[in-house]
Amino acid sequence: MTQPGPSLRLTMEPSKQAVSQYANTSDRLALRVAILSYDTNPQTWYSWLEERIGVAGDVLEVGGGTGELWRHIDSSRARMTLTDFSSAMCDKLRELQLPQANVQQCDAAILPFPEASFDLVIANHMLYHLNDPEAALREFARVLRPGGRLRVSLNGRDHIEELLALGAAAGRPSPILDAARITAETAPNLLSKLFTDITMERFPGGFDVPNPGPVLGYLTSWSDEPMTTAQEAGARALIEQKISKEGSFKIRKNMVLFSALKL
Repeated sequence: MTQPGPSLRLTMEPSKQAVSQYANTSDRLALRVAILSYDTNPQTWYSWLEERIGVAGDVLEVGGGTGELWRHIDSSRARMTLTDFSSAMCDKLRELQLPQANVQQCDAAILPFPEASFDLVIANHMLYHLNDPEAALREFARVLRPGGRLRVSLNGRDHIEELLALGAAAGRPSPILDAARITAETAPNLLSKLFTDITMERFPGGFDVPNPGPVLGYLTSWSDEPMTTAQEAGARALIEQKISKEGSFKIRKNMVLFSALKL
């Protein structure tokens, strides 16, 4: 299979990537979420988030995806509104059957809610899928009540470098980083235009994957097309070589949580 060249990957809009990846299926996101189970941190990402999010009051999650967050975090003290642009993801959110939860399909940059509707807005690893993340941040500020809280998680540019290098070597490059218009490095400047008391905290640890399956699954999730036989064989050989040498396929991560208050 002919792979897109660097120039195409650089010019492809993040929203087109998101539509291709998520509009009609949740399978690709599930493949990516699966890698979290191999974290070296004894505390899970979800447990770590729960300590820092403070889920209470009127809560809006934008880009809720499969709803995996709420399979691990207690939402019983909150009135939940869960949104996603994808109808497939909204179906998954409804399957959660959270009490006092409303699920709505919508655009993150055009939220269908009145001003000052929420005490907390959560955007968990979703802003880099948007063409205009600043427009979404303006919407987050608009729907937050005075003093309302924002929680945004993003990755740094060096996140999963080993996976990115493997994909490139195997002819299966990821287009997401090239297309992203916000990262953990650029977020503070954007957030400071609309929010105050901004803090950032990096989630410790990395990923140690003991077998090729989850790594190959992650590479598969980067494209609508399945991996060719040659791509899979090449990637598998590289993964097995690393596992033989180091005991596992080790992946560094750079996952950051930003917390802020509405100005």
